[in-house]
Amino acid sequence: MSNWTLMRRTVIAAAAAAMAFGAPANAEEKVLDSIHFLIPGGAGGGWDGTARGTGEALTAAGLVGKASYENMSGGGGGKAIGYLIENAASQHGTLMVNSTPIVIRSLTGVFPQNFRDLTLVAGTIGDYAAFVVGKDSPINSMADLLAAYKADPRGTAVGGGSVPGGMDHLVAAMVMQAAGEDPTAVKYIPYDAGGKAMAALLSGEISALSTGFSEAIDLANAGEVKIIGVTSEERVDSYPDAPTMKEQGLDTAFVNWRGFFAAPGLPEDRLTAYQAALAKMYATPEWEEVRARNGWVNIHNSGEDFRSFLEAQEQVIGDLMKQLGFL
Repeated sequence: MSNWTLMRRTVIAAAAAAMAFGAPANAEEKVLDSIHFLIPGGAGGGWDGTARGTGEALTAAGLVGKASYENMSGGGGGKAIGYLIENAASQHGTLMVNSTPIVIRSLTGVFPQNFRDLTLVAGTIGDYAAFVVGKDSPINSMADLLAAYKADPRGTAVGGGSVPGGMDHLVAAMVMQAAGEDPTAVKYIPYDAGGKAMAALLSGEISALSTGFSEAIDLANAGEVKIIGVTSEERVDSYPDAPTMKEQGLDTAFVNWRGFFAAPGLPEDRLTAYQAALAKMYATPEWEEVRARNGWVNIHNSGEDFRSFLEAQEQVIGDLMKQLGFL
């Protein structure tokens, strides 16, 4: 079984698990008095939005009494992970948000810990990846992009908002490999912010941008870009005009999950309460409002299902990074 088949099956299984939501919540069903969210990056990023959106839904639905938030940037997320581990005994009231980079950055040694050093609570949402081109680009599909690449490989660069070997680069390599191209040959140009990457796209410095689907939706709605491919199994309701890679003959899928971790040694009753609050959250209108606003996809896998998902992703990403020479 190929790595990409494994990843697709993992994504499908995770999406199926998302259907197992609890009964509708109400204010009488409070599960926890409070949750403190630890955010490994700055304000306004994906981690920040996920933690604050989850806290908003949990408190508005009455499942949690109050939520507080702490941004702790540094070390590619490693500072917050280290803090949670080193202060585990006093952090039983804390949930830390994270996502695919906890796998990538532990593989590359950016920080020494990995997800196994933490208590796994639950994966909660997914954000697919997407390829976008400028609104005036002659490229209108993945076939157009691949034709341009074959005609002029070095002149057809793909940009992204992460470093070489980061998530945007890995997605670009994965897509090119699915197209039968050498994934190590694609010219990838990193940018340290979405605004700079967008300026490069509009100026023609790059031919396409590899980015998160929710970010791509915002850009497309603003009339800045055309979405030419998304790494979902099927078209996504929040932007149904975006074609999947698969329907364009590129047999690949990828989802950037986001979810929550707790300190090592967390008491079992506390873990159960966190998992119950998150499971019940999905059936509430308060969560649906937050989810739809952000263009997220429900991907709920709790406890051991979360562990299996992470281990499968670690294998797939590790294999690709070895092929690309990043490991």
